[in-house]
Amino acid sequence: MLCEADAPVTVAEPVPVACSHSDPQGSAGVSLDDVLLNSPARTVEVHSSETAEDTKMERSQVSYKASSPTSGLWTTQRDGEVKLRIAEKGLGSKAPKTVHELFQETVKKYSSYYALASKKNGKWVKLTYQMYYNECWKAAKSFLKLGLERFHGVCILGFNAAEWIIADIAAILAGGFAVGIYTTNSPEACHYVAENCNANVVIVENHKQLQKILEIQHKLPDLKAIVQYGEALKEKRPNLYFWSEFMELGRDVPDTQLHEIIKSQKPNQCCTLIYTSGTTGQPKGVMLSHDNLTWTAMAAGCSLLLTDADTKQELVVSYLPLSHIAAQITDIWLPMIHGAQVFFAQPDALKGTLVETLREVRPTCFLGVPRVWEKMEERMKSIGAKSSAFRRKVAAWAKEIGLQTNLGRMNGYYDIPMNFHIAKHLVYKKVQKAIGLDRCTRCYTGAAPISRETLEFFLSLDIPVLELYGMSESTGPHTASTPHMFRLSSCGKHISGCETRIHNADQYGIGEVCFSGRHVFMGYLNMEDKTKEAIDEEGWLHSGDLGKLDAHGFLYITGRIKELIITAGGENIPPVPIEDAVKAAVPIISNAMLVGDKAKFVAMLLTLKCNVNTDTGEPRDDLTPEAIEYCQRLGSKATKVSEIIRSKDKDVYAAIQKGIAAVNENAISNAQRIQKWTLLEKDFSVFTGELGPTMKLKRPVVLEKYKDQIAQFYTDLDGPGPVGNNLRHCRSGAWSGPSSGGFVLPKVLAEAFAMNPEFRTHESSFRAGGSTRYQELSFDWFYKADWSLPRAWQDCCSHRA
Repeated sequence: MLCEADAPVTVAEPVPVACSHSDPQGSAGVSLDDVLLNSPARTVEVHSSETAEDTKMERSQVSYKASSPTSGLWTTQRDGEVKLRIAEKGLGSKAPKTVHELFQETVKKYSSYYALASKKNGKWVKLTYQMYYNECWKAAKSFLKLGLERFHGVCILGFNAAEWIIADIAAILAGGFAVGIYTTNSPEACHYVAENCNANVVIVENHKQLQKILEIQHKLPDLKAIVQYGEALKEKRPNLYFWSEFMELGRDVPDTQLHEIIKSQKPNQCCTLIYTSGTTGQPKGVMLSHDNLTWTAMAAGCSLLLTDADTKQELVVSYLPLSHIAAQITDIWLPMIHGAQVFFAQPDALKGTLVETLREVRPTCFLGVPRVWEKMEERMKSIGAKSSAFRRKVAAWAKEIGLQTNLGRMNGYYDIPMNFHIAKHLVYKKVQKAIGLDRCTRCYTGAAPISRETLEFFLSLDIPVLELYGMSESTGPHTASTPHMFRLSSCGKHISGCETRIHNADQYGIGEVCFSGRHVFMGYLNMEDKTKEAIDEEGWLHSGDLGKLDAHGFLYITGRIKELIITAGGENIPPVPIEDAVKAAVPIISNAMLVGDKAKFVAMLLTLKCNVNTDTGEPRDDLTPEAIEYCQRLGSKATKVSEIIRSKDKDVYAAIQKGIAAVNENAISNAQRIQKWTLLEKDFSVFTGELGPTMKLKRPVVLEKYKDQIAQFYTDLDGPGPVGNNLRHCRSGAWSGPSSGGFVLPKVLAEAFAMNPEFRTHESSFRAGGSTRYQELSFDWFYKADWSLPRAWQDCCSHRA
């Protein structure tokens, strides 16, 4: 049952609660010999007790007896157990807990504090921690009534809500797996997850999501029931229940039945499956144990310096997909550790209402994926551009002071200039209040790369956006930054109790980032080969990311091994820095993707910033207001993507070419210069499949979808610039002037080629083929060869138009 708050504001003080529960609250008895890695046998016995407090014991006091053999550090079996990587001292040595044990501790400390807040009919309706626990207990008994089997899935398909989290925890208490499914998944993708986890129950938000499950229901032999929570049922079917009906199903299930299941649970057993987004193939079911969740949340909370509710309650807005590990840690497990209050945003949060919720809640912590921060940046810049000249001047002055002061703090200088205080009063406070972050002491970003330009923009407004780094396989965070310990473009230092190793580092210290600690996952469900690829014989988790550590232990991610472009010349090119540079240089660009694997040069696919369908998220043809303003500043009257592409708008195309030329100026090597580019008719999106749920680029999908456009890069003989521009027939005639001696090269180009031994070796055979053949071979050689030419040739190339 939900209880209504007195007013639509957050409450950090305890409130009177008249709710209680008859749960006998016992604890699971597990033997540490079963779960410890390389630890000697203990002799102190474990006994069941009435409260979780009694189960909190030092590792040296505990002896666990195995009920079944534990094979090692990983397993792919649904009922498998693993040895826990418990350290000799520090956070890594804390006694393991099950989810139920952690929840009991939380209720004992924070029973009357508000836990979950949902907006119903314009008012915040809240559950205290005691009520939250009671609802989870009721739901767990209802799952048992529906026939939920041990180590079988409860799939949850819907937007964030109290019911989502209650179903998640209830599934775990009842001995099943909590399994989130992305709301953007197709029926076929939903089928894959539900079948893979042997789902007994599927929870859906609304009629739209229900239809997906009904379409595939006949192919799910283990499915016993469907429950809908977000809107009233539009049809009656056997084994289809509305949430309130579902919650009453378990009334006659005795508490002792659920309690026996909870007693049988062990910290080293799987309780949650996180399915990867399938960026590089079929999704993998990441098996997370009780200890993965409870220990990682505890360690991350310590590293992030979060406060407990009895000191000052943290306030969080839940809006990122709860099927993703980042949202589960920030919205479920960290709040449970610290007694935080979680407010659920509206389902259309990412379509424009998020800032409204932020302004109302005024969270103390906020996690945004890079695209969220970028959207905020774009909007603020657009509003700023419409301000008076005086206001723009004041803002520029304040931002310069803010950036320099915060960069100084980053480097250990804590003297605050008087101008900073003035700027804070005039600018920073107003901006922070306008976006609802005026009392947010920790703003974070993660789940995808973010550009340095965006980080500097917010830093200039005294909003340090701190980077986190991790993956589903590390139960979320592996490294974290804090307000007093961060570096721009670094994702921080590893959280307490974890270790980082750079595998096969090159001369620059760059290699594969590997993790070790109690946050490392159990394995991929039913995928032994994939698990062995991820976890090596020493137990290190291989991330697949390239990175380096500086002298102070800050981790920098430089790319992803599978994303590296290896050119025909053998050079390894990380695409993300180049893509970020182009987006920063050309503000109208929404997405950029570098291509050129095994090719003679690299090229780029570009999309423009456009509005999206608020119902589906599908990109539309009309440009965003910010993009239109940019076009107008260039002298273009275009208002649609199609107009720009159809007419090859000279102002926009020239601006893009100028921006790419500027990026090329700073290229580390000639092979990293973007030689060709093209504009695509539609932006990338989750709806059209090029982006994952956290807006991460699905490169294999893009490569397949736009393979014809990519092939065109390497079949045309155009010079550098947009495809089809015929730059080789430039105004200067540099490439097209015939003579009695064959094809005529400009003097500077002839001199440049003459300086290169490889070209001199093949020049006579090139010329022997005739003028046209010589022209083509010369041009092909220029791109394919590993050359070093004088600046004059580069200038000649960049100014051809």
